[in-house]
Amino acid sequence: MTFVLDYADYLESHVDGWTVTTEGTLVHGINRHYIRISPNLDGREDPNVSMLVLANQPPGGPYAYPAKEIVDAGFLELVRYGIRRPDDPAIVDSVAVIDAVLKVDTPAGPCWRRYNHDGYGQRADGSTYRGWGVGRPWPLLTGERAHYELAAGRDPRPLLQSLEKFAIGIGLLPEQIWDQPSIPEKLLWFGRPTSAAVPLAWAHAEYVKLVRSSTEGRVFDRIEPVHARYAAEPRRNATLEIWSMNRRLATIVRGRTLRIIAGERFEVMWTTTDWQSRDQSTSIATSVGVCYVDIVAPPNAARLRFTMTDGGEYSVDVTD
Repeated sequence: MTFVLDYADYLESHVDGWTVTTEGTLVHGINRHYIRISPNLDGREDPNVSMLVLANQPPGGPYAYPAKEIVDAGFLELVRYGIRRPDDPAIVDSVAVIDAVLKVDTPAGPCWRRYNHDGYGQRADGSTYRGWGVGRPWPLLTGERAHYELAAGRDPRPLLQSLEKFAIGIGLLPEQIWDQPSIPEKLLWFGRPTSAAVPLAWAHAEYVKLVRSSTEGRVFDRIEPVHARYAAEPRRNATLEIWSMNRRLATIVRGRTLRIIAGERFEVMWTTTDWQSRDQSTSIATSVGVCYVDIVAPPNAARLRFTMTDGGEYSVDVTD
């Protein structure tokens, strides 16, 4: 259990560094917000510099966009599960961005697109999606947005009612709704379903959760131990940094423990004196199929060098 909690703390401590840009350009005056995906190409973990390739784009592209300019509402899960407070500054800024970039106001109420430049949806002329198109608003995202309103202490019922109004027939919720002027000859009306899936079980699940959340006055998805560990103030301080063959860390903050992990047992020979002296450690196995070695560099160390069972030599710089 301790290993799993330590790993969870490590992930939580990197959420913002991996997924929050500080150089956003989508909304004037808001430079900080969560991005949709951090591709981490070439080992870079900076959301300000990565490029993101999007699927379902029309012929001729563009296909790649700066990752800092592609946003979605996925960060709201951090609030729903209890990892971030609803009034966390990065969350608040990100809500403002998705409302400005992705929200569509319809006669039934607001609805949100999945992400900007989404190509999964019917084309602009109303013809069927065939490999590429234009992403349309998804009613289930109205439900997710309503959960955020509840978490923030506001009334989710207006958005719950909008979600209900997006339904057709016997109460079937569609995958997407049409967000352009109506095209009656193609049975497309503004704010009504496109030819995408109806019903969408995912949307109905979100609706059921939202009804319960609204009735109980608390977010159904919130995991109380997670909320107590991360959303409560003050935020926990990370003590570990993880190194693996899939993430060959280049630097570590002084005072943190370097944890080397692998899927099988291994030996580590390590030094902070350029091999003038050395130590050796044997990995510890865990019940989750991961083995690890912890290394704590002395306070005055500038670089930690180590070799592993595979014969490779690696180094991590120690920074302030």
